[in-house]
Parts: sequence; structure tokens; C-alpha cells
Amino acid sequence: MKLAIWAVMAGALLAGQAALAEAKLVTDAKGMTLYTFDKDVGGKSVCYDDCAKNWPAWLVAAGEKMGEGWTMVDRTGGTKQWAYDGKPVYTFAGDVKKGDTLGNGLGGVWHEIKE
Repeated sequence: MKLAIWAVMAGALLAGQAALAEAKLVTDAKGMTLYTFDKDVGGKSVCYDDCAKNWPAWLVAAGEKMGEGWTMVDRTGGTKQWAYDGKPVYTFAGDVKKGDTLGNGLGGVWHEIKE
């Protein structure tokens, strides 16, 4: 019986790892990684000034549409920022080429988006 339970648990673990491996990194049109910030709450960005220099908000262009899970949030100054699952989305100034993920995990509060 214990062996059967272990086999089921191992199978579930492997299935979970496979799902994570299959998760696709979300990027902008230029191939730059998109991130969320744990300190943003209630769908509002708190990343302005010095923060925004390193973590530019991913702004909505006029007429732009996104798929399921994507919404727009207001920024000060009247601009709109994309949000994924209700969390405002950013790029990272330290990422210099397509697919870089140098911002992932910084400060324990920045996270790449995977679908």
C-alpha cells in the first residue's frame, strides 16, 4: 500500500515538474522578459521615480489588445499599464537581450511571468 501511495505521489510530482518546464516565459514584442512586483497591491503600481528607471512600466499603446488574463491599470499622469492576473507588469533595464531574465527574483520581490 505504501508503495502504491509513493508511486502516485512521485507521478504527481513529475507531472508538476513537467508543467513547470512547459510554462512559457512571457515577453514583450521585442522579446524582453516581463515581470511582476510583489509590493504592488490591489492592482496598483507603486513603482515610480527611481524604481521606474530600473523597472519601466509596460505601457498600453493606443488600440492595443491582449488575451485572457490581461487587463489595464491606471498610472499617475493618465497612462495605462498592462497587468497580468491583476498585477502590473514591467520590463527590467538590466535585461539587455531577448530572453534575459536577470531581474527574476531580485530582492525577492520581482518575478518573471510564465504562462
